[in-house]
Amino acid sequence: MSSMWHGCLADTEYFEMRSAGGHDYGIWVTTPPGHDSAAEPAPVVYVLDGNFAVGLTAPLIVAQMDPMHPIRPYIQVSVGYAGAQAQDWDRLRNRDFVPPGEPIAQVLIDAVEMGVDMGARTRQEADAYLAELRDTHADQFLNFLTEELHPRIERDYATAATGHGLFGYSYGGLFSLYAWLRGSALFESVGAGSPGIVALDSTIFAQLDSAGQGPHGARLHMTINDRELLGDLAVYQGLATNAAAVLHRLIARGAAVTSEILHETHVTGLQASFLSYLRACRSR
Repeated sequence: MSSMWHGCLADTEYFEMRSAGGHDYGIWVTTPPGHDSAAEPAPVVYVLDGNFAVGLTAPLIVAQMDPMHPIRPYIQVSVGYAGAQAQDWDRLRNRDFVPPGEPIAQVLIDAVEMGVDMGARTRQEADAYLAELRDTHADQFLNFLTEELHPRIERDYATAATGHGLFGYSYGGLFSLYAWLRGSALFESVGAGSPGIVALDSTIFAQLDSAGQGPHGARLHMTINDRELLGDLAVYQGLATNAAAVLHRLIARGAAVTSEILHETHVTGLQASFLSYLRACRSR
């Protein structure tokens, strides 16, 4: 465990891991307060975008002690980027979370260009961001989670054999949908917050046509932010509209899916979306 992170978050350990593909990941493992894994092994909830999300989501593990709405025990494993790659997490996630062959919508390119005009990104940063979207490998990242990272977590933290979950937001939510539709047997519940289905011809729709109701009875929970849908930014309007279209198709097929509309923007919705997932899929 890196001493740099020791003590920064309660009941949280940090380590770094290189994937078989040569990518460096930072891993935060948060255990329930006072939890005895030997007496009661807990399942794992994997949370994406660890560099950004860990500080917003890991403290919510205390919800397991909430007397009004208790959550079933879980170990949170937040997955981000390590070393020199950590500063580039917002573009590297494009490589890992976006399904292979996902089209790049013009509305997204326009949003990136607007960021350059506003000074939010440099020209170099914008070009690098879009470059990652042209060579995406959600399939490889899913394999890293299930075949490389999970066996290590299972060994080191004496986890339960079943009941594991996955939560992602934005492009992480797109990845969550991708993993659910792929039929990954590891996850029994999946949370997809404001999933980044930006393109009208997203590969998610093709997956829907071939995957039917989803894998092995795994439960899916989706959240959509009303301020995206009703706001005046085209990229977020399209994202919310496409997410709603996916949700409607799943409901029509009788898939094991629940949902909630949140009063948030795309930027502020992550924590509320994670809590919504916990309440929908992990309530006692």
